[in-house]
Amino acid sequence: MMLYKDRTAPVEQRVEDLLGRMTLKEKVGQLNQRMYGWDAHRKTTGGFELTDAFREEVAFGDGMGALYGLFRADPWSKMTFENGITAADSARVANQVQKYVIENTRLGIPVLLSEECPHGHQALDGTLTPTNIGIGSTWNPELAEEVYAQVAAELRSRGAHLGLVSTLDLARDPRWGRTEECFGEDPYLAERFTTAAVRGLQGEAGPGTLGTDKVGAVLKHLCGQGAGEGGLNAYPALIGEREMREIHLPAMKAGTEAGALGCMAAYNEIDGIPCHANDKLLTGILREEWGFEGIVMADGTAVDRLLTLTGDHESAASLALTAGVDLSLWDKAFGTLEQAVLQGKVDEAYVDRAVRRILHLKFKLGLFENPYTDTEAAGKAIGSDKTKDLILQQARECVVLLKNEQGILPLRGDAGKRIAVIGPNADAIYNQLGDYTSNQREGAGTTVLQGIREAAGLSEVAYAKGCSVRGDSREGFAEAVEIAKQSDVAVLVMGGSSARHFDIQFDINGAAIVADGKPDEMDCGEGVDLSDLRLGGVQPELIREIAATGTPIVLVLIQGRPHTISDTIDLCQAALTAWYPGPEGGRAIGEILFGTVNPSGKLAVTIPTSSMTLPVYYNKKELGYVRKYADSGAISLYPFGYGLSYTTFEYSNLRVSSPEVAIEELEAGGHFEVAVDLKNTGEAVGAEVAQLYIKDMEASVTPRVKELKGFRKVWLEPGERREIVFRLTWEELSLWNRDMKRVVEPGRVKLMAGGDSNADCEAMVRLLERG
Repeated sequence: MMLYKDRTAPVEQRVEDLLGRMTLKEKVGQLNQRMYGWDAHRKTTGGFELTDAFREEVAFGDGMGALYGLFRADPWSKMTFENGITAADSARVANQVQKYVIENTRLGIPVLLSEECPHGHQALDGTLTPTNIGIGSTWNPELAEEVYAQVAAELRSRGAHLGLVSTLDLARDPRWGRTEECFGEDPYLAERFTTAAVRGLQGEAGPGTLGTDKVGAVLKHLCGQGAGEGGLNAYPALIGEREMREIHLPAMKAGTEAGALGCMAAYNEIDGIPCHANDKLLTGILREEWGFEGIVMADGTAVDRLLTLTGDHESAASLALTAGVDLSLWDKAFGTLEQAVLQGKVDEAYVDRAVRRILHLKFKLGLFENPYTDTEAAGKAIGSDKTKDLILQQARECVVLLKNEQGILPLRGDAGKRIAVIGPNADAIYNQLGDYTSNQREGAGTTVLQGIREAAGLSEVAYAKGCSVRGDSREGFAEAVEIAKQSDVAVLVMGGSSARHFDIQFDINGAAIVADGKPDEMDCGEGVDLSDLRLGGVQPELIREIAATGTPIVLVLIQGRPHTISDTIDLCQAALTAWYPGPEGGRAIGEILFGTVNPSGKLAVTIPTSSMTLPVYYNKKELGYVRKYADSGAISLYPFGYGLSYTTFEYSNLRVSSPEVAIEELEAGGHFEVAVDLKNTGEAVGAEVAQLYIKDMEASVTPRVKELKGFRKVWLEPGERREIVFRLTWEELSLWNRDMKRVVEPGRVKLMAGGDSNADCEAMVRLLERG
């Protein structure tokens, strides 16, 4: 038996044995993921068959490193229930792919199947969750970990091995169309949810193979993609190393510590260096500084973009490979690596380095021992009652109550009451789901209108669409105004949409192409960046006309980014944002509007008053003075961490276990505790997110006005008081000094606790120099 096939041998020895048997062509084949997975199969009357294009791709490298999107179904791939792979067929097709690769190549190396799962699996019958901006608003990473574990089980049961999940980007500029993919604007919040994603998808980090219900997490994007100039996708991030390390790298560091098996490089450049060519980032920081041992996957066609630096594909591939990219995605350049080696443009040692990483990942996933999937497992793993309950709970917790004048909410479902439900997002299931969404079966999910009707009890519910998301037609105004006049309350379901349709044009990497700078109904998502964050089309005008009737308004925002609502919020008696709450979002919103569920979401992003006041993120630098625009007031409408409840909470008695802490103790792994008393002072049971912020009062570099360093979500009965305890360690208290070394400096640190970033319960601790 060849050593690499001996399951009892150490993985490192198996990798080296296999690598030593490979030709240069076979090595290059392992580094390529050039094919769109939906081009690898064809539906027939008897099932599915593999295409000639797939066979040619296998022949190209005498094997295949990875195949992306075998199960992807959406308007870009043009896969539907008529021609795509459903859950019932997925394991069989995955096995066909593996069987062909193993039996028709010299070494029989299994192929990795990589799939998109930014908010559930982007496949027919795949379970969908709220998008990340909503998940971040739950402030509940423990719940997120449970949901990611369900997603992993579904992916693996279908035959997939890698889940591509957005966890690293930060929503620093909400004009960016991919804001919905971010957990929020704060690095600590992103750290916590990144850790949850990795643990959910992979399980606890360990030396053995992953469980058969787990997949490797490929975290994207590294790094700074959310800081693109002007809020434009893939534009340069105008940040220096300090900003990169303080804000944009902590989530990937947390993912590395959790054992992430992969990450994806970002499209953008930092300080003139594209991330795919950034050896300091991909090798120096990621591997040498942090000890990351997984693979770095290129983003779609990104290596080809390096031609602007190199002039030819061989040189572009060499540049990315030596920087630290291991696996291509749809680009032409990595396919030329064999020629690049033969032309002397790159040393074969770099090829070997990347191949080792790919092979190690395949062994880690147990593919050499178990390349095939149980054909009966997929249908059982998908859509379980446990999964439905989890995503419903996540949808409930992602809703943020922004305003509730005179306690208009919760509504009462009394007989004789009439409720008007109006707006473009009231009865549009796809508008609740976000970008990277697969086709849905007829009747799947619950719209907001359906959720309200389910929760309304004996009340009568009338509906009118009123207008579209972006259009300028007012034809529906009259009907909407009329039902509002005849109702006791009007629930206006407004916002945006990332719903793709089959008439949209797509770029080569799947991003939507917006013609002439005017979005259609899809006004968010990849490729759909906005300059104006006001509600689109005639939505504000419709709100004003409904307000003129005198009927109280409850505004419900379905959105992938924080829209500016300063021009309409005063017309509404109540408002909440549900982000893109997923297929169960309508039911969750109905429950919250009628008080079955008490809202507990908190903003993971600051809501600006105007697009012209950006940036508005809470953790700006402390300048020692405040500057304001001469022509406007406050730059933010609602602060980071904000969210109301149907009860009230009181914070008091913030205290520290020791007023003075030795830095030497922190360096040795010690910690100190910060405690605050939290009381439910209202009449309803509710959940509160207690948040802890710090500010370095005596730093050697300009500090931030405050930084989130801890949070706890707790449920309290009316009148219940609880002590909330946070631990602070070297990790939370350290900073990057003038020499770009991470240290804890002596001096005072202010501690602030509360229910949002305006936390006003304060204490002080002094950090003492050693000796």
